[in-house]
Amino acid sequence: MSGNFRARRPASPPPGVSLSSQPSSSSFSSPARFPHPRQDHLDADSKREAASKGLYVPGRTSKANYPAGGVNLTSGELPLLILIVLVAAAVRLYRLSKPNSVVFDEVHFGKFASRYIKTRYFVDVHPPLAKLLITLAGFIFGYDGNFDFKDIGKVYENVPYVAMRLVPALLGVFTVPLAYLTLRALDCRATTALLASLFITFENGLVTQSRHILLDSPLLFFTSLSLFTFIGFSNEDRVRPFSESWWTWLILSGLSLGAVVSCKWVGLFTIATVGFLTIQQLWNLLGDLKVPPRLFVRHFVARAICLILLPTLFYMAMFAIHFGLLQSSGEGDGFMSSEFQHTLSGRGMSDTYADVALGSQITIRHFNTQGGYLHSHPHNYPTGSKQQQITLYPHRDTNNDWTILNATADNLAPVDWANEPVVHITSGMRVKLRHIMTEKHLHSHDHRAPVSEVDFQNEVSGYGMPGFAGDANDDWIVEIDKDYTDSGDRKAKERLRTLRTKFKLRHALTGCYLFSHKVKLPDWGYEQQEVTCNKNAVRQNSLWFVETNIHEALEKSNAEKVNYRAPSFLSKFLELQQVMWTTNKGLTERHTFDSRPEQWPTLRRGINFWVKDHRQIYLVGNPLVWWFSTLAVVTWVGTGAILVLRQKRGYRDWNNSTLVKYSTLSTPLFLGWLLHYTPFFLMSRQLFLHHYFPALYFAILLSCAWFDWGTRGLKQRVRLGIAALLIVSVILTFRVRSPLAYGTPWTKKECENAKWKRTWDFSCNDFLDSYSAYSSLAGGVGAPTPSSTMVPVATIGGEPGGRGPAVVNVGQGAPEAEGEQNQQGQGEENTSTYVNKIEPGRDVFAGDIRAGEGSTTRLPKQPVQGQDQGLVDDEEKVVVQVPGGGPISAPPSEDDKPITEKEDEVKEGAKDEPIDNAGVDPVPEKGPSKDSESKEDGKPGKAEGPIGEADAVAEKVAQELYPDAED
Repeated sequence: MSGNFRARRPASPPPGVSLSSQPSSSSFSSPARFPHPRQDHLDADSKREAASKGLYVPGRTSKANYPAGGVNLTSGELPLLILIVLVAAAVRLYRLSKPNSVVFDEVHFGKFASRYIKTRYFVDVHPPLAKLLITLAGFIFGYDGNFDFKDIGKVYENVPYVAMRLVPALLGVFTVPLAYLTLRALDCRATTALLASLFITFENGLVTQSRHILLDSPLLFFTSLSLFTFIGFSNEDRVRPFSESWWTWLILSGLSLGAVVSCKWVGLFTIATVGFLTIQQLWNLLGDLKVPPRLFVRHFVARAICLILLPTLFYMAMFAIHFGLLQSSGEGDGFMSSEFQHTLSGRGMSDTYADVALGSQITIRHFNTQGGYLHSHPHNYPTGSKQQQITLYPHRDTNNDWTILNATADNLAPVDWANEPVVHITSGMRVKLRHIMTEKHLHSHDHRAPVSEVDFQNEVSGYGMPGFAGDANDDWIVEIDKDYTDSGDRKAKERLRTLRTKFKLRHALTGCYLFSHKVKLPDWGYEQQEVTCNKNAVRQNSLWFVETNIHEALEKSNAEKVNYRAPSFLSKFLELQQVMWTTNKGLTERHTFDSRPEQWPTLRRGINFWVKDHRQIYLVGNPLVWWFSTLAVVTWVGTGAILVLRQKRGYRDWNNSTLVKYSTLSTPLFLGWLLHYTPFFLMSRQLFLHHYFPALYFAILLSCAWFDWGTRGLKQRVRLGIAALLIVSVILTFRVRSPLAYGTPWTKKECENAKWKRTWDFSCNDFLDSYSAYSSLAGGVGAPTPSSTMVPVATIGGEPGGRGPAVVNVGQGAPEAEGEQNQQGQGEENTSTYVNKIEPGRDVFAGDIRAGEGSTTRLPKQPVQGQDQGLVDDEEKVVVQVPGGGPISAPPSEDDKPITEKEDEVKEGAKDEPIDNAGVDPVPEKGPSKDSESKEDGKPGKAEGPIGEADAVAEKVAQELYPDAED
């Protein structure tokens, strides 16, 4: 044929006649004009773009190249998924009832469940969702809230602890299939998804954490659910935007984000991960010229509503439930404002007179620290002037009552205030404050404060006696602070008004300001908050207000009364967020088993959870899973850096659609690991190994995605063989250390063989030499330990070449005065806002820090002995040295040591110290107390135990009237 031959296409059919109805020539008898799918005709650039969106997979069929949204599973994967769930349930629910005693932070979160059931208000640094789920399980199974969860190792009595442990355990089980579904949604092979699910199933740390009443398993479940639902939404967004399934995935993503942040604030890192991915989606839409502006706005608004507004509303709803349950006064009252406390049952207050006048009987509250009321009691400072203590006390008490007097008048003669003209307290007035119960004046002088021993902080004491007018050191100048005074009450800025006026008290002679800060006195001060007179005072910590006001003349005239304004839900919600944030920042004290972020990827050390009956529960990960996932992260970073450098040199690696596809699916996983790990480097608070678990989840998925990429060119049989080898290795490694997860018998030899790193400080010496030795022990795992005066201990460390040995108390907690954080292995974190840190020197009310002189000293390390053992021997602890009181450690946490009103009232009188008037000027110095003399003579002394402060005052009067009388 000639080279000029040109074939003619068939003529177009007439209008109204379809092409199929026309007779076709034998030369054009193919069933379609273009027999191959459209994507097979894409050029290289179009293929790369489609691969980056998950719409094109090289070597796959046309059906796979256009996947439906969400996640697509074959019919054979459903039985496999069910099998995975059954295996995960068997691993996590095995011996869930053992041990039958309190483990690690069950001390805290079990206690919170009791508070919910008892409706007693408490404060925790974590949002309430996970605690509410645990409480719901306990309530359904009949828990009455009467168990105190006080000590690690305390045997459960009348507590459905198995049902409460079942909540985190089941959520841990459901995390496993979510890992499988997530990788399948990312278009990884079923083999890869199976590998990831089994890695998580047999990860020792995740198993240990999910078997107890702890919050990390719910956190990890909602983290994995958030990732899965958002990937499902992203898949749906590529093919069917604004469809019904598209909205379903998007709404589920928002609810999951709300749930994860409602368990712990670590969920904010999950929100950040989804946020970055959402911004990337919107950026791509903005650059797509096929997307009109109106459609882009619809995409933006839909994501803003479902991924920002919906999680926020869910989070706030959890706190609405929290407030609805905790309606009674509890140990958390002292953290909240007076207005907040007023809403709790048992903390309400009757209306009180608005105007404060000379002769008013008032109670004064500190404005900034929520430390409580200006308080005094008949107990003296052991140092300084040795005069009567002035403190802040968080509960209502008659020792909070003061009478305000004119400092320029003679106050010895009794005054008939009911018939005297009412003289309002105005700014600049010179007044005295007389303590009603002890008749001593609020006093300051040139003695250093008992704890904050710095030159600019003077002691504040109670000084005087009945019939003594006092001296000039009792005089204070009232200064109304108009900026902090309630702007809704005009009179409050002109004169002192109850609840509305914020004022300062300036000492007339020295010029210092009555001041308090978050420093607690030691045991001799009953751990109440320190009050000083500060020459360089911080403004907010120098502000006070009158809470209650009684005056005889105002009662006769039926004067105006006021009360707290009821706060709205929003104001209560915001206040609690501020308290949680402040408390979280204060968790800086070291813990025996804490660790730093740089130690987590290499699994340097774990956490001791529980030791009893020659068994131990120790949180440590599966080293193969951890190191494999860490290697994957390092490989991802290294590979990415090399590809960027090669691109700069002109190589066209990114023309490979396979590389683009795997880079696209692995980027969200690496981003999730990065955002869940690196923020911890910015935190100075207590950190533990379990804080790495969300990042570990992303790292495990990333490692399996790299497995999918690395085995893409292998035959299926070879790929399955490699996966089987990895799975068997992980299972065997899990089995070796499973006694540390389940608290089952183990031998010393097996323990030593399982200790691959010297820094793994679980105690091999605590185990018996053989399994036969366990059969001779009376009782089983977790059986009640017979009462004994000997405290069970375990040796931590002591390995050759490792750190020195430390003996840890494992049977019971430290004395309550020292807080339960001294218990072996206990304490995720200290949640107290009270930190014994001396306030730095500042220019008064200017906020400029000056070089203050503090009493912080670094004590040399001491040999560990007795119940104080268990600290790493190379650690040093910064404490505050208190004269006469010894070193003060940071106080126990709000979680560790609940401060109930009754407990504080008892504790205040728990140590009956003789009333020492040696420092009171008008009283001559006395000799040794009769109590000490009677003890020296062999006579029975005064009985130890709490006495009321009224009794102490009566005893003092009796001693003054009958100085020679015997007790």
